Amino acid sequence: MSPESQLAVAGLLPVQQPQGGAMVGWRTLFLKEILRFWKVGFQTVGAPMLTAILYLLVFGHVLEDRVRVFGTVSYTAFLIPGLVMMSVLQNAFANSSSSLIQSKIMGNLVFLLLTPLSHWHWFTAYVASSVVRGLVVGAGVLLVTVWFTDLPFVAVAWIGVFAVLGAALMGTLGLIAGLWAEKFDQLAVFQNFIIMPMTFLSGVFYSIKSLPPFWLAVSHLNPFFYMIDGFRYGFFGQSDVSPWLSLAIVGSSMLAASAAAIRLLRIGYKIRS
Repeated sequence: MSPESQLAVAGLLPVQQPQGGAMVGWRTLFLKEILRFWKVGFQTVGAPMLTAILYLLVFGHVLEDRVRVFGTVSYTAFLIPGLVMMSVLQNAFANSSSSLIQSKIMGNLVFLLLTPLSHWHWFTAYVASSVVRGLVVGAGVLLVTVWFTDLPFVAVAWIGVFAVLGAALMGTLGLIAGLWAEKFDQLAVFQNFIIMPMTFLSGVFYSIKSLPPFWLAVSHLNPFFYMIDGFRYGFFGQSDVSPWLSLAIVGSSMLAASAAAIRLLRIGYKIRS
């Protein structure tokens, strides 16, 4: 059964009659990557939702009556968009990075190398599937946390823009990490010492305006901060910096990361002997 047929059976795609001609190569890889995380959805989608609820229960219970952000916004309301975006970013990164390292270790990457797919096809399929996983997890986290408080949606367009752009950036970084790593230990170093700290220190649990001057300046150097701050602006119409500045920085970071990833794919970095 083809990947597209399996998705149709799973209810993710409408059932269609077979059409002449083969599927576009990148679309086949894209569907394969979606099926890869969907088949273990309890782990890839359910676990992040549970983690977000635990964060919300613990931090919300402890700080709800002690912290007010943006004047009248409750701490629980402030926290939810941060948890949603954190889940989007972490899972988008995990999707592309884990897929590549698994293919390397299991030795099935050679079958992908035998196909006529170009480096553009690889990039599009891996990043697009990472965006899908990030958005699916983020939507799940939002659905299970939005019941805890009244959450306004002031600028929905900004929510969508930063969710998609942030997931694409992290999927691209995951692609780079997966190309660089040769074993799970190396990937864990990248994730635990770079991605995780930058995510947690990006204003998920606090407004950076509450930080001392030194750490406030350091936070402005963290691109993850702009992804979360811009995303949060879509809910409250308020943020620590202008959403246009956040968009410019995240967009520039995406262009730089994409150029690096495409370059590595084109030369076959650590995937061709």
